[in-house]
Amino acid sequence: MEEFKTSVETRINQVVETNSKDFTEIQAQWVTVRGRIRQKIGDAQFKSWIKIISLKECVDGKIILSVPSAFIRTRIIEQYLDIIKSYWLVQNLKVNDIEIVITEDNKAKISANSSSEIKKAETKNKDHYKQDDIFNSISSDLDTRFTFSNFIVGKPNELAFAAARRVAESKDVPFNPLFLYGGVGLGKTHLMHAIAHEIKERKPLRRVIYMSAEKFMYYFIKALRFKNTVAFKEQFRNVDVLMIDDVQFISGKDSTQEEFFHTFNALIDQNKQLIISADKSPQDLEGIEERMRSRLGWGLVADIHPLTYELRLGILQAKEEKLAASIPPNILEFLAHKITSNVRELEGALNRLSAFSSLVGREINLDMVQDLLKDLLKSSQRKVNIEEIQKKVSQHFNVKMSDMSSSRRSRTVARPRQIAMYLSKNLTSRSLPEIGRRFGNRDHTTVIHAVKKVEELRNKDDSFDEDVQLLIRMLES
Repeated sequence: MEEFKTSVETRINQVVETNSKDFTEIQAQWVTVRGRIRQKIGDAQFKSWIKIISLKECVDGKIILSVPSAFIRTRIIEQYLDIIKSYWLVQNLKVNDIEIVITEDNKAKISANSSSEIKKAETKNKDHYKQDDIFNSISSDLDTRFTFSNFIVGKPNELAFAAARRVAESKDVPFNPLFLYGGVGLGKTHLMHAIAHEIKERKPLRRVIYMSAEKFMYYFIKALRFKNTVAFKEQFRNVDVLMIDDVQFISGKDSTQEEFFHTFNALIDQNKQLIISADKSPQDLEGIEERMRSRLGWGLVADIHPLTYELRLGILQAKEEKLAASIPPNILEFLAHKITSNVRELEGALNRLSAFSSLVGREINLDMVQDLLKDLLKSSQRKVNIEEIQKKVSQHFNVKMSDMSSSRRSRTVARPRQIAMYLSKNLTSRSLPEIGRRFGNRDHTTVIHAVKKVEELRNKDDSFDEDVQLLIRMLES
Protein backbone atom coordinates (compact mmCIF):
# COMPACT_ATOMS: atom_id res chain seq x y z
CA MET A 1 0.00 0.00 0.00
CA GLU A 2 2.83 2.38 0.89
CA GLU A 3 4.57 1.57 -2.41
CA PHE A 4 1.38 2.38 -4.32
CA LYS A 5 0.95 5.66 -2.40
CA THR A 6 4.56 6.61 -3.13
CA SER A 7 4.12 5.78 -6.81
CA VAL A 8 1.01 7.95 -7.07
CA GLU A 9 2.72 10.84 -5.31
CA THR A 10 5.72 10.54 -7.62
CA ARG A 11 3.48 10.57 -10.68
CA ILE A 12 1.58 13.61 -9.38
CA ASN A 13 4.85 15.43 -8.78
CA GLN A 14 6.02 14.56 -12.31
CA VAL A 15 2.80 15.94 -13.81
CA VAL A 16 3.06 19.09 -11.72
CA GLU A 17 6.70 19.54 -12.79
CA THR A 18 5.78 19.00 -16.47
CA ASN A 19 2.89 21.44 -16.31
CA SER A 20 5.07 23.96 -14.52
CA LYS A 21 7.79 23.57 -17.14
CA ASP A 22 5.29 23.97 -19.98
CA PHE A 23 3.83 27.11 -18.44
CA THR A 24 7.33 28.52 -17.92
CA GLU A 25 7.92 28.05 -21.63
CA ILE A 26 4.61 29.75 -22.40
CA GLN A 27 5.63 32.66 -20.17
CA ALA A 28 8.93 32.96 -22.04
CA GLN A 29 7.04 32.93 -25.35
CA TRP A 30 4.72 35.67 -24.06
CA VAL A 31 7.74 37.84 -23.24
CA THR A 32 9.03 37.37 -26.80
CA VAL A 33 5.61 38.09 -28.33
CA ARG A 34 5.24 41.25 -26.24
CA GLY A 35 8.67 42.41 -27.37
CA ARG A 36 7.83 41.92 -31.06
CA ILE A 37 4.50 43.70 -30.67
CA ARG A 38 6.24 46.61 -28.95
CA GLN A 39 8.62 46.94 -31.90
CA LYS A 40 5.72 46.94 -34.34
CA ILE A 41 3.25 49.34 -32.67
CA GLY A 42 5.62 51.56 -30.70
CA ASP A 43 6.05 52.30 -26.99
CA ALA A 44 3.03 54.56 -26.62
CA GLN A 45 0.44 52.05 -27.85
CA PHE A 46 2.29 49.20 -26.14
CA LYS A 47 2.14 50.92 -22.75
CA SER A 48 -1.51 51.88 -23.23
CA TRP A 49 -2.86 48.49 -24.33
CA ILE A 50 -0.42 45.57 -24.37
CA LYS A 51 1.56 46.11 -21.18
CA ILE A 52 -1.57 45.71 -19.04
CA ILE A 53 -2.34 42.25 -20.43
CA SER A 54 -1.52 39.37 -18.07
CA LEU A 55 -0.84 35.76 -19.02
CA LYS A 56 -3.27 33.68 -17.00
CA GLU A 57 -2.96 30.09 -18.21
CA CYS A 58 -2.58 27.73 -21.16
CA VAL A 59 -5.00 24.81 -21.55
CA ASP A 60 -4.78 22.33 -24.44
CA GLY A 61 -3.13 24.83 -26.77
CA LYS A 62 -5.48 27.67 -25.75
CA ILE A 63 -3.83 30.76 -24.27
CA ILE A 64 -5.87 32.66 -21.68
CA LEU A 65 -4.93 36.34 -21.30
CA SER A 66 -6.53 38.65 -18.75
CA VAL A 67 -7.28 42.37 -18.73
CA PRO A 68 -8.82 44.61 -16.08
CA SER A 69 -11.95 45.84 -17.87
CA ALA A 70 -14.50 45.12 -20.59
CA PHE A 71 -13.53 48.29 -22.46
CA ILE A 72 -9.89 47.24 -22.65
CA ARG A 73 -10.90 43.71 -23.67
CA THR A 74 -13.02 45.04 -26.56
CA ARG A 75 -10.26 47.36 -27.72
CA ILE A 76 -7.60 44.62 -27.68
CA ILE A 77 -9.83 42.15 -29.52
CA GLU A 78 -10.60 44.72 -32.23
CA GLN A 79 -7.12 46.16 -32.69
CA TYR A 80 -4.47 43.73 -31.44
CA LEU A 81 -5.76 40.15 -31.18
CA ASP A 82 -4.78 39.22 -34.74
CA ILE A 83 -1.22 40.44 -34.28
CA ILE A 84 -0.92 38.62 -30.94
CA LYS A 85 -2.09 35.39 -32.62
CA SER A 86 0.26 35.74 -35.58
CA TYR A 87 3.32 36.46 -33.43
CA TRP A 88 2.52 33.65 -31.00
CA LEU A 89 2.09 31.18 -33.86
CA VAL A 90 5.66 31.92 -34.86
CA GLN A 91 6.77 31.03 -31.33
CA ASN A 92 4.57 27.98 -30.85
CA LEU A 93 2.64 26.17 -33.59
CA LYS A 94 0.71 24.20 -30.94
CA VAL A 95 -1.17 27.34 -29.90
CA ASN A 96 -4.58 27.03 -31.55
CA ASP A 97 -6.54 29.82 -29.87
CA ILE A 98 -6.18 32.91 -27.70
CA GLU A 99 -8.91 34.13 -25.38
CA ILE A 100 -9.10 37.50 -23.64
CA VAL A 101 -10.92 37.46 -20.29
CA ILE A 102 -11.67 40.05 -17.63
CA THR A 103 -9.98 39.38 -14.33
CA GLU A 104 -12.05 40.25 -11.30
CA ASP A 105 -8.93 40.57 -9.21
CA ASN A 106 -7.65 43.28 -11.48
CA LYS A 107 -10.98 45.07 -11.27
CA ALA A 108 -10.83 44.90 -7.51
CA LYS A 109 -7.31 46.28 -7.49
CA ILE A 110 -8.30 49.19 -9.64
CA SER A 111 -11.37 50.07 -7.59
CA ALA A 112 -9.48 49.55 -4.35
CA ASN A 113 -7.10 52.44 -4.97
CA SER A 114 -7.62 54.97 -2.25
CA SER A 115 -8.61 58.53 -3.13
CA SER A 116 -5.36 59.80 -1.65
CA GLU A 117 -3.31 57.58 -3.96
CA ILE A 118 -5.25 58.75 -6.98
CA LYS A 119 -4.81 62.38 -5.94
CA LYS A 120 -1.10 61.84 -5.48
CA ALA A 121 -0.77 60.29 -8.93
CA GLU A 122 -2.69 63.12 -10.54
CA THR A 123 -0.49 65.71 -8.85
CA LYS A 124 2.61 63.90 -10.08
CA ASN A 125 1.27 63.80 -13.62
CA LYS A 126 0.38 67.46 -13.50
CA ASP A 127 3.86 68.42 -12.38
CA HIS A 128 5.28 66.31 -15.15
CA TYR A 129 3.10 68.01 -17.76
CA LYS A 130 5.73 70.50 -18.85
CA GLN A 131 6.34 71.63 -22.38
CA ASP A 132 9.73 70.02 -22.90
CA ASP A 133 8.62 66.75 -21.44
CA ILE A 134 5.48 66.77 -23.55
CA PHE A 135 7.42 67.30 -26.74
CA ASN A 136 9.74 64.39 -26.00
CA SER A 137 6.96 61.98 -25.12
CA ILE A 138 3.88 63.11 -26.99
CA SER A 139 4.93 61.93 -30.44
CA SER A 140 4.41 58.22 -31.14
CA ASP A 141 7.44 56.07 -31.93
CA LEU A 142 8.21 55.57 -35.60
CA ASP A 143 8.53 52.08 -37.06
CA THR A 144 11.98 51.72 -38.60
CA ARG A 145 10.61 49.32 -41.21
CA PHE A 146 8.32 51.93 -42.73
CA THR A 147 10.50 53.88 -45.15
CA PHE A 148 10.17 55.05 -48.73
CA SER A 149 12.77 52.52 -49.86
CA ASN A 150 10.65 49.50 -48.92
CA PHE A 151 7.27 50.90 -50.00
CA ILE A 152 6.09 48.99 -53.06
CA VAL A 153 4.67 51.42 -55.61
CA GLY A 154 1.96 50.59 -58.13
CA LYS A 155 -0.88 52.33 -59.91
CA PRO A 156 -3.24 52.23 -56.88
CA ASN A 157 -0.81 54.20 -54.68
CA GLU A 158 1.54 56.09 -57.00
CA LEU A 159 -0.08 59.50 -56.44
CA ALA A 160 -0.02 59.14 -52.66
CA PHE A 161 3.59 57.95 -52.76
CA ALA A 162 4.73 60.79 -55.03
CA ALA A 163 2.95 63.39 -52.89
CA ALA A 164 4.43 61.95 -49.69
CA ARG A 165 7.95 62.10 -51.13
CA ARG A 166 7.47 65.66 -52.33
CA VAL A 167 6.37 66.79 -48.87
CA ALA A 168 9.23 64.94 -47.16
CA GLU A 169 11.94 66.22 -49.52
CA SER A 170 10.71 69.76 -50.18
CA LYS A 171 12.30 72.75 -48.45
CA ASP A 172 9.00 74.61 -48.60
CA VAL A 173 5.43 73.50 -47.92
CA PRO A 174 4.12 72.22 -51.28
CA PHE A 175 0.70 70.98 -50.17
CA ASN A 176 -1.02 72.01 -46.99
CA PRO A 177 -2.49 69.85 -45.74
CA LEU A 178 -1.51 66.60 -47.43
CA PHE A 179 -4.52 64.35 -46.92
CA LEU A 180 -4.02 60.60 -47.49
CA TYR A 181 -7.00 58.28 -47.47
CA GLY A 182 -7.76 54.66 -48.23
CA GLY A 183 -8.98 51.41 -46.70
CA VAL A 184 -7.37 49.48 -43.85
CA GLY A 185 -3.93 48.01 -44.51
CA LEU A 186 -3.26 49.77 -47.83
CA GLY A 187 -0.19 51.75 -46.72
CA LYS A 188 -1.35 55.06 -45.21
CA THR A 189 0.53 54.59 -41.96
CA HIS A 190 3.59 53.32 -43.83
CA LEU A 191 3.73 56.56 -45.84
CA MET A 192 3.20 58.68 -42.72
CA HIS A 193 6.13 57.00 -40.97
CA ALA A 194 8.25 57.26 -44.12
CA ILE A 195 7.62 61.02 -44.34
CA ALA A 196 8.63 61.50 -40.70
CA HIS A 197 11.80 59.41 -41.15
CA GLU A 198 12.82 61.36 -44.25
CA ILE A 199 12.21 64.76 -42.64
CA LYS A 200 14.15 63.82 -39.52
CA GLU A 201 17.05 62.56 -41.64
CA ARG A 202 17.18 65.62 -43.88
CA LYS A 203 16.50 68.23 -41.20
CA PRO A 204 17.13 66.77 -37.72
CA LEU A 205 16.27 70.06 -36.00
CA ARG A 206 12.74 70.23 -37.40
CA ARG A 207 10.13 69.54 -34.75
CA VAL A 208 7.93 66.69 -35.95
CA ILE A 209 4.98 65.22 -34.08
CA TYR A 210 3.34 62.05 -35.36
CA MET A 211 0.38 60.58 -33.52
CA SER A 212 -3.03 59.05 -33.96
CA ALA A 213 -6.17 61.15 -33.69
CA GLU A 214 -7.07 59.11 -30.61
CA LYS A 215 -3.83 60.12 -28.92
CA PHE A 216 -4.43 63.77 -29.81
CA MET A 217 -7.83 63.50 -28.14
CA TYR A 218 -6.27 61.80 -25.09
CA TYR A 219 -3.73 64.57 -24.54
CA PHE A 220 -6.36 67.23 -25.07
CA ILE A 221 -8.65 65.69 -22.43
CA LYS A 222 -5.66 65.29 -20.12
CA ALA A 223 -4.82 68.96 -20.51
CA LEU A 224 -8.40 69.91 -19.71
CA ARG A 225 -8.39 67.70 -16.66
CA PHE A 226 -5.22 69.21 -15.24
CA LYS A 227 -6.18 72.72 -16.35
CA ASN A 228 -3.06 72.91 -18.47
CA THR A 229 -4.46 73.73 -21.88
CA VAL A 230 -1.96 76.54 -22.42
CA ALA A 231 0.97 74.09 -22.45
CA PHE A 232 -1.02 71.81 -24.74
CA LYS A 233 -1.75 74.60 -27.24
CA GLU A 234 1.86 75.80 -27.19
CA GLN A 235 3.14 72.30 -27.76
CA PHE A 236 1.03 71.59 -30.80
CA ARG A 237 1.22 75.05 -32.31
CA ASN A 238 4.97 75.32 -32.13
CA VAL A 239 5.85 72.33 -34.26
CA ASP A 240 7.20 72.36 -37.80
CA VAL A 241 5.33 69.26 -38.96
CA LEU A 242 2.15 67.84 -37.41
CA MET A 243 1.04 64.39 -38.56
CA ILE A 244 -2.31 63.01 -37.44
CA ASP A 245 -3.18 59.42 -38.36
CA ASP A 246 -6.77 58.10 -38.61
CA VAL A 247 -8.47 61.45 -38.16
CA GLN A 248 -11.89 59.77 -38.54
CA PHE A 249 -11.66 58.75 -34.87
CA ILE A 250 -12.44 62.28 -33.70
CA SER A 251 -15.81 62.16 -35.45
CA GLY A 252 -18.57 63.13 -33.06
CA LYS A 253 -16.05 64.51 -30.52
CA ASP A 254 -17.07 68.16 -30.66
CA SER A 255 -14.57 69.58 -28.17
CA THR A 256 -11.64 67.70 -29.71
CA GLN A 257 -12.70 68.81 -33.18
CA GLU A 258 -12.86 72.40 -31.99
CA GLU A 259 -9.32 72.28 -30.62
CA PHE A 260 -8.03 70.45 -33.69
CA PHE A 261 -9.70 73.09 -35.89
CA HIS A 262 -7.91 75.92 -34.10
CA THR A 263 -4.60 74.02 -34.10
CA PHE A 264 -5.05 73.38 -37.82
CA ASN A 265 -5.67 77.03 -38.59
CA ALA A 266 -2.78 78.22 -36.41
CA LEU A 267 -0.29 75.95 -38.19
CA ILE A 268 -1.61 76.82 -41.64
CA ASP A 269 -1.25 80.52 -40.84
CA GLN A 270 2.37 79.91 -39.79
CA ASN A 271 3.02 77.92 -43.00
CA LYS A 272 3.77 74.78 -41.00
CA GLN A 273 3.22 71.40 -42.64
CA LEU A 274 0.18 69.27 -41.80
CA ILE A 275 -0.16 65.65 -42.92
CA ILE A 276 -3.39 63.82 -42.19
CA SER A 277 -4.72 60.36 -42.96
CA ALA A 278 -8.19 58.83 -42.83
CA ASP A 279 -10.18 55.91 -44.17
CA LYS A 280 -12.36 58.19 -46.34
CA SER A 281 -12.04 61.41 -48.31
CA PRO A 282 -12.67 64.66 -46.39
CA GLN A 283 -16.14 65.11 -47.86
CA ASP A 284 -17.16 61.55 -46.96
CA LEU A 285 -16.11 61.72 -43.31
CA GLU A 286 -19.14 61.36 -41.08
CA GLY A 287 -19.48 63.15 -37.75
CA ILE A 288 -16.96 65.84 -38.79
CA GLU A 289 -18.07 69.48 -38.89
CA GLU A 290 -18.49 70.99 -42.35
CA ARG A 291 -15.88 73.69 -41.71
CA MET A 292 -13.41 70.98 -40.68
CA ARG A 293 -14.10 68.89 -43.79
CA SER A 294 -13.58 72.00 -45.89
CA ARG A 295 -10.21 72.72 -44.25
CA LEU A 296 -9.02 69.13 -44.71
CA GLY A 297 -9.62 69.38 -48.43
CA TRP A 298 -7.67 72.62 -48.84
CA GLY A 299 -4.39 71.06 -49.93
CA LEU A 300 -3.76 67.87 -51.86
CA VAL A 301 -6.09 64.92 -51.33
CA ALA A 302 -4.44 61.66 -52.43
CA ASP A 303 -6.26 58.35 -52.26
CA ILE A 304 -4.86 54.83 -52.13
CA HIS A 305 -6.97 52.40 -54.12
CA PRO A 306 -7.41 48.69 -53.38
CA LEU A 307 -4.34 46.70 -54.38
CA THR A 308 -4.20 45.17 -57.84
CA TYR A 309 -3.00 41.62 -58.39
CA GLU A 310 0.31 42.88 -59.75
CA LEU A 311 0.92 45.12 -56.75
CA ARG A 312 -0.01 42.36 -54.29
CA LEU A 313 2.43 40.03 -56.04
CA GLY A 314 5.14 42.69 -55.98
CA ILE A 315 4.66 43.20 -52.24
CA LEU A 316 4.89 39.46 -51.61
CA GLN A 317 8.06 39.15 -53.70
CA ALA A 318 9.69 42.04 -51.84
CA LYS A 319 8.79 40.57 -48.44
CA GLU A 320 9.87 37.09 -49.47
CA GLU A 321 13.41 38.32 -50.20
CA LYS A 322 13.77 39.31 -46.55
CA LEU A 323 12.61 35.94 -45.18
CA ALA A 324 14.85 33.01 -44.39
CA ALA A 325 12.55 30.49 -46.04
CA SER A 326 12.22 30.31 -49.80
CA ILE A 327 8.64 30.60 -51.03
CA PRO A 328 8.01 29.10 -54.52
CA PRO A 329 6.76 31.60 -57.14
CA ASN A 330 3.51 29.67 -57.71
CA ILE A 331 2.72 29.99 -54.00
CA LEU A 332 3.25 33.76 -54.11
CA GLU A 333 0.95 33.97 -57.13
CA PHE A 334 -1.65 31.89 -55.31
CA LEU A 335 -1.56 34.18 -52.28
CA ALA A 336 -1.75 37.29 -54.49
CA HIS A 337 -4.88 35.88 -56.13
CA LYS A 338 -6.58 34.74 -52.94
CA ILE A 339 -5.75 37.40 -50.33
CA THR A 340 -7.00 40.68 -51.67
CA SER A 341 -8.05 42.76 -48.68
CA ASN A 342 -4.84 44.43 -47.48
CA VAL A 343 -1.08 44.29 -47.04
CA ARG A 344 -1.22 43.17 -43.41
CA GLU A 345 -3.01 39.95 -44.26
CA LEU A 346 -0.57 39.29 -47.10
CA GLU A 347 2.40 39.76 -44.78
CA GLY A 348 0.76 37.69 -42.06
CA ALA A 349 0.18 34.80 -44.44
CA LEU A 350 3.76 34.96 -45.69
CA ASN A 351 5.18 35.09 -42.15
CA ARG A 352 3.07 32.12 -41.11
CA LEU A 353 4.28 30.03 -44.04
CA SER A 354 7.89 31.00 -43.46
CA ALA A 355 7.69 30.21 -39.75
CA PHE A 356 6.05 26.85 -40.32
CA SER A 357 8.56 25.86 -42.99
CA SER A 358 11.61 26.79 -40.92
CA LEU A 359 10.32 25.25 -37.70
CA VAL A 360 8.96 22.02 -39.15
CA GLY A 361 11.57 21.67 -41.87
CA ARG A 362 9.13 20.99 -44.71
CA GLU A 363 9.08 22.45 -48.19
CA ILE A 364 6.16 24.75 -48.89
CA ASN A 365 3.61 23.40 -51.36
CA LEU A 366 0.07 24.28 -52.32
CA ASP A 367 -1.54 21.63 -50.08
CA MET A 368 0.38 22.95 -47.08
CA VAL A 369 -0.68 26.51 -47.87
CA GLN A 370 -4.35 25.61 -48.17
CA ASP A 371 -4.26 23.68 -44.90
CA LEU A 372 -2.18 26.16 -42.89
CA LEU A 373 -4.02 29.25 -44.13
CA LYS A 374 -7.53 27.82 -44.41
CA ASP A 375 -8.97 30.35 -41.93
CA LEU A 376 -7.39 33.32 -43.71
CA LEU A 377 -8.26 32.03 -47.17
CA LYS A 378 -11.85 31.45 -46.12
CA SER A 379 -12.25 35.00 -44.82
CA SER A 380 -10.56 36.43 -47.92
CA GLN A 381 -12.46 34.28 -50.38
CA ARG A 382 -13.68 36.28 -53.31
CA LYS A 383 -17.42 36.62 -53.60
CA VAL A 384 -17.35 37.85 -57.17
CA ASN A 385 -17.70 35.41 -60.08
CA ILE A 386 -17.38 35.68 -63.86
CA GLU A 387 -21.12 35.93 -64.43
CA GLU A 388 -21.37 38.82 -61.99
CA ILE A 389 -18.48 40.57 -63.72
CA GLN A 390 -20.10 40.15 -67.13
CA LYS A 391 -23.38 41.50 -65.83
CA LYS A 392 -21.80 44.54 -64.16
CA VAL A 393 -19.66 45.40 -67.20
CA SER A 394 -22.64 45.02 -69.54
CA GLN A 395 -24.69 47.40 -67.40
CA HIS A 396 -21.86 49.92 -67.13
CA PHE A 397 -21.22 50.10 -70.90
CA ASN A 398 -24.86 49.62 -71.89
CA VAL A 399 -24.31 46.45 -73.93
CA LYS A 400 -26.23 43.19 -73.94
CA MET A 401 -25.20 40.38 -71.62
CA SER A 402 -25.16 38.08 -74.65
CA ASP A 403 -22.47 40.27 -76.25
CA MET A 404 -19.99 38.97 -73.66
CA SER A 405 -19.95 35.63 -75.47
CA SER A 406 -20.94 36.74 -79.00
CA SER A 407 -18.67 36.91 -82.04
CA ARG A 408 -19.27 40.63 -82.60
CA ARG A 409 -16.02 42.56 -83.00
CA SER A 410 -17.14 46.18 -83.05
CA ARG A 411 -15.25 48.33 -80.54
CA THR A 412 -18.42 49.15 -78.59
CA VAL A 413 -18.74 45.45 -77.80
CA ALA A 414 -15.16 44.19 -77.98
CA ARG A 415 -13.75 46.70 -75.49
CA PRO A 416 -16.26 45.94 -72.68
CA ARG A 417 -15.66 42.23 -73.35
CA GLN A 418 -11.90 42.71 -72.94
CA ILE A 419 -12.47 44.62 -69.70
CA ALA A 420 -14.67 41.79 -68.41
CA MET A 421 -11.93 39.26 -69.26
CA TYR A 422 -9.35 41.44 -67.50
CA LEU A 423 -11.50 41.68 -64.37
CA SER A 424 -12.21 37.94 -64.45
CA LYS A 425 -8.49 37.26 -64.49
CA ASN A 426 -7.75 39.69 -61.63
CA LEU A 427 -10.81 39.26 -59.45
CA THR A 428 -11.34 35.51 -59.63
CA SER A 429 -9.14 32.45 -59.28
CA ARG A 430 -10.37 30.95 -62.56
CA SER A 431 -7.79 29.74 -65.09
CA LEU A 432 -7.29 31.46 -68.42
CA PRO A 433 -8.80 28.56 -70.43
CA GLU A 434 -11.88 28.56 -68.19
CA ILE A 435 -12.29 32.32 -68.56
CA GLY A 436 -12.06 31.90 -72.34
CA ARG A 437 -14.78 29.25 -72.31
CA ARG A 438 -17.10 31.58 -70.37
CA PHE A 439 -16.66 34.21 -73.09
CA GLY A 440 -17.96 32.22 -76.06
CA ASN A 441 -15.42 29.35 -75.98
CA ARG A 442 -12.53 31.66 -76.80
CA ASP A 443 -8.92 30.51 -76.64
CA HIS A 444 -6.82 31.38 -73.56
CA THR A 445 -4.53 33.46 -75.82
CA THR A 446 -7.50 35.73 -76.50
CA VAL A 447 -7.82 36.29 -72.75
CA ILE A 448 -4.09 37.07 -72.47
CA HIS A 449 -4.39 39.60 -75.30
CA ALA A 450 -7.41 41.22 -73.61
CA VAL A 451 -5.58 41.53 -70.29
CA LYS A 452 -2.52 43.11 -71.89
CA LYS A 453 -4.67 45.50 -73.93
CA VAL A 454 -6.63 46.69 -70.89
CA GLU A 455 -3.43 47.17 -68.88
CA GLU A 456 -1.96 49.20 -71.74
CA LEU A 457 -5.05 51.40 -72.00
CA ARG A 458 -5.17 51.93 -68.21
CA ASN A 459 -1.61 53.29 -68.31
CA LYS A 460 -2.31 55.60 -71.27
CA ASP A 461 -5.88 56.79 -70.72
CA ASP A 462 -6.88 58.24 -67.33
CA SER A 463 -10.61 58.20 -68.08
CA PHE A 464 -10.40 54.56 -69.14
CA ASP A 465 -8.51 53.75 -65.94
CA GLU A 466 -11.18 55.51 -63.87
CA ASP A 467 -13.85 53.34 -65.53
CA VAL A 468 -11.96 50.16 -64.63
CA GLN A 469 -11.33 51.35 -61.06
CA LEU A 470 -15.01 52.15 -60.65
CA LEU A 471 -15.98 48.66 -61.82
CA ILE A 472 -13.48 47.07 -59.41
CA ARG A 473 -14.88 49.03 -56.48
CA MET A 474 -18.45 48.13 -57.48
CA LEU A 475 -17.59 44.43 -57.71
CA GLU A 476 -15.60 44.31 -54.47
CA SER A 477 -18.06 46.31 -52.38
